[in-house]
Amino acid sequence: MQKQAVLLINLGTPDNPTPKKVRKYLTQFLNDRRVIDIHPVLRFILVNLIIVPFRSFKSAKLYKHIWTKQGSPLLINSNLLKEKLQAVLGDVYIIEMAMRYQKPSIKTILEKLRLQNPQKIHIIPLYPQYASSSTGSTVEEVLRIVKNWEVIPSLNIINKFYDHPAFINALLFEANKHNLNDFDHILFSYHGLPERQILKASTHYGANTCNMDTCCNSINQNNQYCYRANCFETTRLLVKALNIPQNKYTSAFQSRLDNKWLKPYSDKIIIDLAKKGHKKILVFSPAFVADCLETIYEIGVEYDELFKQNGGEKVTLVESLNYNSLWVDALSKMIN
Repeated sequence: MQKQAVLLINLGTPDNPTPKKVRKYLTQFLNDRRVIDIHPVLRFILVNLIIVPFRSFKSAKLYKHIWTKQGSPLLINSNLLKEKLQAVLGDVYIIEMAMRYQKPSIKTILEKLRLQNPQKIHIIPLYPQYASSSTGSTVEEVLRIVKNWEVIPSLNIINKFYDHPAFINALLFEANKHNLNDFDHILFSYHGLPERQILKASTHYGANTCNMDTCCNSINQNNQYCYRANCFETTRLLVKALNIPQNKYTSAFQSRLDNKWLKPYSDKIIIDLAKKGHKKILVFSPAFVADCLETIYEIGVEYDELFKQNGGEKVTLVESLNYNSLWVDALSKMIN
């Protein structure tokens, strides 16, 4: 029987939490034209002369907080996910995992797959909601490499899955580890993006249909690839399944670099909830399928401290899917 291949791709991680390795990771990541989408000369100056030199040492300290004896949580969880999926799908499939930035590289793993001559390759960027800076960049890199092959096999690119029922079920599995009645408020925190990237996606088909407001209240033909709309729809699906009252949840965006990123901001919401007298809040991070710096430290440590400083008692993080059995099941259903 002819084998098929599955290539899981996550964003990436430094090799270790030293300034040198973090600098290497940030340099590759932030020089991506889809990540910082400004003029190439300005991007070079901004990234290589300003951001990376100053951010490497600070980021290295943060990575040290989450690093384990086995290494990067993102890499560990991604490898375990690969192993679990291989066990479920069996020898008919070749399962591999790569990182968009750093190791294992997409180029290295695709070459490994090429030599095994699979009938089809399923490409799954592990970002539930589509964004040019994550999904778009990853798919572009895959196509850049594969276009030079003499034989290009069938490719099945899954470029978003936020609304896949099995994915939602996997999130519900993690949600059900918590009693929602124990919390005063539920926050759905998604990774932020510059607003200009949302507007650029809106004009891709020739007309600006985005008003950064009510246009994301439902998914339609115009906003099916809008990251903001994808995020809000993810929240709506989870809220409906969990029967969360409308006044008890908020969707927000974290990790902003300036005040022209998607609003509302998660840290501002955290402060506001504390000042309003909320004592316990539960935070989902449905844009991340594996726990990483943004979940373990930004939410689990920084937001918890911020909440307490403003009168709250505890921020509880809902664990990411990592390699839970229903997440493995969801991936298997996406390719079958």
